[in-house]
Amino acid sequence: MFGRLRKSFAEVVSSVRAEGGSGGHDRTPNLFEAAAAYVSACAEDDQERMDEATSWVSPEALSFGVSELACRAVIALARERDESPRTVARTLLGLPAA
Repeated sequence: MFGRLRKSFAEVVSSVRAEGGSGGHDRTPNLFEAAAAYVSACAEDDQERMDEATSWVSPEALSFGVSELACRAVIALARERDESPRTVARTLLGLPAA
């Protein structure tokens, strides 16, 4: 499983680098910057910032970054609450305990 995840991550990073910016001050934000900007804009209901963040990377890269951000957030909340990641994720989504 981790091998597939590592391979997917490498492909996404490779595609982001291939799309990369011009190198100086006008660099293109990476997939994690795009994911952070997109998710924070969604939380603030800021459509303009959401649209901007979606233009920074491919849809696949953004999806991967948002997924990685979600995983890290659930893990951090689970540690903070001393609960399992599964419990935290279900609570955040308003689902009944499994």
